[in-house]
Amino acid sequence: MPASATPSPATSAAASVSVEVVTDRTVWDHEVNGLGGHPLQLWGWGEVKSAGAWTAHRLRITAGGHTAGLAQVLERPLPAQFKALTYVPRGPVVAHLDGANTMRAVFGVGDSDTRNLVTNAVTDWARENVGGVGITLEPDWPVGTRADLPNRRYAPNPVLYPSTLILDLRKSEDELMSAMSKKTRQYIRKSLREDLEFREVTTSKEIDACLRIYRQTAERAGFGLHSDSYYHLVKTELGSASPVFAAFARSSADGPYDRPVSFVWFAASNTTSFELYGGMNDDGMNLRANYGLKWHAICAMKDRGVIRYDVNGLLNDGISNFKRGFAKHEDELVGSIDVPFSRWYSTWNSALPTAKKVVRKLRGSH
Repeated sequence: MPASATPSPATSAAASVSVEVVTDRTVWDHEVNGLGGHPLQLWGWGEVKSAGAWTAHRLRITAGGHTAGLAQVLERPLPAQFKALTYVPRGPVVAHLDGANTMRAVFGVGDSDTRNLVTNAVTDWARENVGGVGITLEPDWPVGTRADLPNRRYAPNPVLYPSTLILDLRKSEDELMSAMSKKTRQYIRKSLREDLEFREVTTSKEIDACLRIYRQTAERAGFGLHSDSYYHLVKTELGSASPVFAAFARSSADGPYDRPVSFVWFAASNTTSFELYGGMNDDGMNLRANYGLKWHAICAMKDRGVIRYDVNGLLNDGISNFKRGFAKHEDELVGSIDVPFSRWYSTWNSALPTAKKVVRKLRGSH
């Protein structure tokens, strides 16, 4: 897509806005990556979700003959009068049609006119083609970024956390290391001295070993998991856009490094790496393997050419405290934006927390 447009279609060609459903995986991923989109907007992530209760729609919004933005919209049927909801994970992706060459252009934030055009086009498409209770958008935009959507409101039940930590991988390794806490630097150096090998996971057998660690981690921390087949599907559908790294120990004193003790799993676009899953077993904890492993992953993503490393959410828990040690700053995104489509929107959102608890209880009884 050209870097500039004259006149700007975002401002002078609103009447020619069109929405097209893209059906070619290669074309879609090329355009998402070309506009600096988030990995959850890649085709493979939509395929993973479509294997369950969701249906993925990939929308290209065009204005004045130029691509103004993209949105992978996930549709989920709901019972009775609620009918359906739509959700845009870390999207839409917005072009910078005013010709500005800024970092906001690199990461799919776009200029304000184009953002308004794209978000309204996506919302109108969902209202007309899906309907139901409404749409939730969770853009990968810094807090304070606006999109003027009629009847918009902040979602009471966000899917992804807006508070996170995003490392700028354009910095040198020395700069990244110096921004860490003293304890984190010490633990990285300690784990790098241990008898461990840090490398990318390459086989299905190694994925299974990581998933066993993940189950142990979930039991300790008390969170729910999908079936193993779900995680294998993530790897299959995203392929090289879903690298997994692990710290490997030896099974015997002189044997190969063949036993993972800690792992971290990503979705990655051309610009952004996003931590999906991770964990460690007792041996990994004793060796502080997660420190050396995260540093290895940061360097690997930097070598890959990725610019942003998103740790995927910060809470008030031990895992988040570990994440916070890797920088002196935190990042806040705009959060979840809802646009209701029906009078049942408020009823659905009031019932959703209870429904989630019931589902978790039912899962735990089988």
